[in-house]
Amino acid sequence: MRTKRAPGVQIKTPAQLAFMHAAGQVVAAALRAAADAVAPGVSTADLDAIAAARIGAAGAIPSFPGYHGFPATICASINDEIVHGIPSASRVLRDGDVVSIDCGASVAGWHADAALTVPVGAVPAELAKLIGDCERACWQGLAAARAGARLSDISCAVERSVRAAGEYGIVEDYVGHGIGSEMHMDPPVPNHGRPGRGPVLAEGMALAIEPLLVLGSPDTRLLDDGWTVVSVGGGWSAHFEHTVAITAEGPWVLTASTGPPAGALAGSPAGVLAGGQVIVAPARQPHPAG
Repeated sequence: MRTKRAPGVQIKTPAQLAFMHAAGQVVAAALRAAADAVAPGVSTADLDAIAAARIGAAGAIPSFPGYHGFPATICASINDEIVHGIPSASRVLRDGDVVSIDCGASVAGWHADAALTVPVGAVPAELAKLIGDCERACWQGLAAARAGARLSDISCAVERSVRAAGEYGIVEDYVGHGIGSEMHMDPPVPNHGRPGRGPVLAEGMALAIEPLLVLGSPDTRLLDDGWTVVSVGGGWSAHFEHTVAITAEGPWVLTASTGPPAGALAGSPAGVLAGGQVIVAPARQPHPAG
């Protein structure tokens, strides 16, 4: 979602969040199926067909087809393509590539949105680290999505995780977003910033948190297809996203079927609720300040 400002943040009822959780589990299953199929020789159109079939079999509706004219069920972005790549039979994965897969679905009119980045075969250690660091930053942002916190506390948590991990470019032109009865809603959720700013997070809010990291400059360029966003400097990228609901019990990650990778919440003040509402504790607690 491109950064914008507009008033209003939607508050969901528990019943509406339950629909979003159902949609989130469909998205999680579709992403798993597509990711499991990633291999040299597979096209991004193949991945799109797999995700579409999984969403259809679950009785859900894919969020992306027709959205502002987008032609597919997933976005599939390879290497220096940061986001919004259009699946194509001519885009065939090769050993050593990385592919980011973004997917959304709705149940009873309520949306969920998630993304992940997958290596194709063996990739250099630098790229494997980029992928792991991006996923970790996403979970750090999710852990900060707590009632009573400020929106920029999420942004700050993502940025701190990224800055501690390496010299990555954090894409600023495209950010996270509110989500619910529409796929993209207010508020925008940047992946950088100082804490303690923006609206107070309240129970019933739902956000899509999605860091996009680049090896090198985070400057972006839109290709002539009107969708695919690439890095200006040609640096390869990673993209992770989850939809999270703000609840009294803590952040509820609606698009997670399991907990985060080992160590992803290290240093965060508390755990999160995964898609099955299983509480996940951090690997360690931060040291007291004094």
